[in-house]
Amino acid sequence: MLWFASVVSLGGDWFATVAIIGKITDLGKGTALTPALVASAVFVCQMLPAFLVTPIAGPLADRFDRKQIMIAASLLQSAAALLFLLPTRNTIWIAFMAQLLVATLAGFFSPASQASLANLVSKEELPKAASLLGTTWGAMLALGSWAGAWFSTQFGRNPAFIANAASFLLAAFIITRIKGRTTADGAVRQRMRPIADTADALRFARTNRPLFYLLFSKGGFGLASGMVGLLTSLATTRFGGGDGTLGLLLGGRGVGVVLGPIVAGRLGATKEVSGILRACGLSCLVYGSMYFFVGHAPYLWLAFVLTALAHLGGGTQWTLSTYGLSANTPDEFRGRIGSADFALVSLSMSLSFVTAALLDRRFGATTAFTVLACVSIAWGLLYLRATTTIRGETAPDPSSNLETQKAFR
Repeated sequence: MLWFASVVSLGGDWFATVAIIGKITDLGKGTALTPALVASAVFVCQMLPAFLVTPIAGPLADRFDRKQIMIAASLLQSAAALLFLLPTRNTIWIAFMAQLLVATLAGFFSPASQASLANLVSKEELPKAASLLGTTWGAMLALGSWAGAWFSTQFGRNPAFIANAASFLLAAFIITRIKGRTTADGAVRQRMRPIADTADALRFARTNRPLFYLLFSKGGFGLASGMVGLLTSLATTRFGGGDGTLGLLLGGRGVGVVLGPIVAGRLGATKEVSGILRACGLSCLVYGSMYFFVGHAPYLWLAFVLTALAHLGGGTQWTLSTYGLSANTPDEFRGRIGSADFALVSLSMSLSFVTAALLDRRFGATTAFTVLACVSIAWGLLYLRATTTIRGETAPDPSSNLETQKAFR
């Protein structure tokens, strides 16, 4: 049920993303809103709120019923998504406000969903379950982007926004059908201390070195993620397309995200934490190298293939680091660790999207791709170097080390 709810919600989200970017681009013609700036602004609005709500979302997921949190967030997201119907040329700000509201609520949904996973499956099933959710995100990105681009081209953008709102309602209903415990072990509904509770979780992460490096894996990866926003510039400027062309390139991103975790699993990267750490570093090298060539691709089909190859690395990094955190974090800290992880990558990705838009505006898309590709490669090399001494270590069983856990309680 958790997986099915993700399929519906993510499919609706990506179904509308192309329409959102296209609508704001059209409304902003003749203004300073270039295609790359619009895409970057939309993606920043998707990511940054998660950073801001972390001190509340993480402790909330560790103290209250995670299923109820997911239901409430989905219902409110449905109402917020309808605001995409309202923007005009003079009220473009409504579109950005709507995206901020949807993303803020996602900042509560995601830690609760991620923390629930290990409660709903056995320890042996967790690698496959985490990979399934990771590939689902990529599959819905690909299918949703393609379907949304076609749908908005044929029938207009407003029906896509309505479908997105309906998807949140359906996801909330599906979540009500989840059977099993989602509340954290030993959860106590006492007064939350947002900053102190989050600090406790981060101090706990420092007692487990592999967990500590996994926590910062996505944050470093996000420093180069602004290249995704530059795909809009390629679609509209270099290839002269619209919603359909952008949907194709975003679909290539989804294809890579689907295949990356599968390839990593076949290579045995999920068996030991050392393999996860190594795969996270190597993934950044693949991501940066392929996007470097995307920036120089003269043909749309070649840009599509290279984007898919880049996200073989991106999908592997995201899914394996998420699984590593879930498998190596005690249940009572899982919501806060997951929220902190989401916050770090949200902040770094937001900064990267802004940087990408500024570089594109000043120097052009090719230079922007080159700079950020080098950032990704540099981070991958640094991460591999930093984790050299611990890749041979085994992360402690999260159910052990009871005295340490009691101290943090």
